[in-house]
Amino acid sequence: MLTTNLKDKVAIVTGSTSGIGLGIAKSLAAQGVNVVLNGLGTAKEVNAIRGEIERTHGMRTGYSDADMSKPEAVRGMIEASAELMGRVDILINNAGIQFTAPAEEFPVEKWDAILAINLSAAFHGIAAALPVMKKQGWGRIVNIASVHGLVGSTHKAAYVAAKHGLVGLTKVVGLETAGTGITINAVCPGWVRTPLVEKQIADLADQKRISVAEAATELLGDKQPSRGFVMPEQLGDTVAFLCSPAGDQITGTSIAVDGAWTAQ
Repeated sequence: MLTTNLKDKVAIVTGSTSGIGLGIAKSLAAQGVNVVLNGLGTAKEVNAIRGEIERTHGMRTGYSDADMSKPEAVRGMIEASAELMGRVDILINNAGIQFTAPAEEFPVEKWDAILAINLSAAFHGIAAALPVMKKQGWGRIVNIASVHGLVGSTHKAAYVAAKHGLVGLTKVVGLETAGTGITINAVCPGWVRTPLVEKQIADLADQKRISVAEAATELLGDKQPSRGFVMPEQLGDTVAFLCSPAGDQITGTSIAVDGAWTAQ
């Protein structure tokens, strides 16, 4: 039986007010982790999420509205969270945005924004969190990359570049922290059934006048041979595993959770 030994640890999860990040935050809270949320949402929406986690799991929550495109805001979030919660044990770099266009037509501002949020934010968060973790002699960093950190797709120049960069950053920091009690890994999901993907499925069903189930199968296409979506809670449990003692010697690597997408 897996024992996580995460009771009363403190995690920061970026991009955690919905989708994958929220699934990870809930999974960690279920393991006894206090969670600092970050992401978009009104005060009412954020308070509702915090209230649900606190009631369901009995753990403390915090919230930062730090803009992940601004280095000083990312570093400030780490410092403020350490002060608020008394420590920072786990950092989950999940925040990300997407835009698609052929390389020669890709808007410069979109390139800059995707690199800033999907890659540079993780670097700044890691750089600020490492001194805290080193002082404690323990830490877990998980970068939520993508299958696109391992393979390419057309019209996704910035996203693929950023996610490949995140995998590379994971390797470097893994080497630099080996033997310190700190681990860092990248999780590379395929198609995940988030609210955003649910909308894509619904739009496709309306457009082609097919059922939602048929639209979901078509969206998965040939990319995900399992013909099943990854669920946010599955990614959350993968992260919890990496944070557990079972993950003590798993560092500097990438784990694909992709229904065999990258096995092709």
